[in-house]
Amino acid sequence: MLNATQLKNNTCFLYQGKPFKVLDYKHTHLSRRGADIKVKAKNLIFGNVLNLNFGSNDRFEEALIEKRKLQYLYCDQESYFFMDPKTYDQVEISLKIIGSQGKFLNEGDQVNLFFFEGKAIDLDLPLSIIVEISSCDPGVKGNSAANLLKNAETKNGLKIKVPLFIKVGDKVKVDTRTSEYHERVK
Repeated sequence: MLNATQLKNNTCFLYQGKPFKVLDYKHTHLSRRGADIKVKAKNLIFGNVLNLNFGSNDRFEEALIEKRKLQYLYCDQESYFFMDPKTYDQVEISLKIIGSQGKFLNEGDQVNLFFFEGKAIDLDLPLSIIVEISSCDPGVKGNSAANLLKNAETKNGLKIKVPLFIKVGDKVKVDTRTSEYHERVK
């Protein structure tokens, strides 16, 4: 059992039977009433974020979240398919769970997936990934005085803004949190 004062950032706990992950934790001590704990937590099944208030005596069960490294294989209209490289078991994960993070996945990528009670509930991407540019607007010669950007698209369908010197076929590093260009990779 976890005490409310132990709900630090990235701690997973059960609240109303559902797994939550603490995104932000604030502990304020009021003179007579005791401590007041304010937690911003993400529901790991539905993805919504809640602002919760707890007393210092509130107790919670720790959510047993299993983390497994799987290899991304492919996707269809409804699901993404991953393989465990040790057992060669395939895991099918709904498009709803992966969401917009799917545009960062390349075939063969190793990613961490989180499971709760045997069901995949979340995907953990690295902070940046390398993608190949499949199409982009042409760069106009002479537009190099300012830091100008142009539209580009990766093989996965991710649309990003890149500098004018980037061409089709170039590999670039992209921040997975903001979908922004970071640097060209040789």
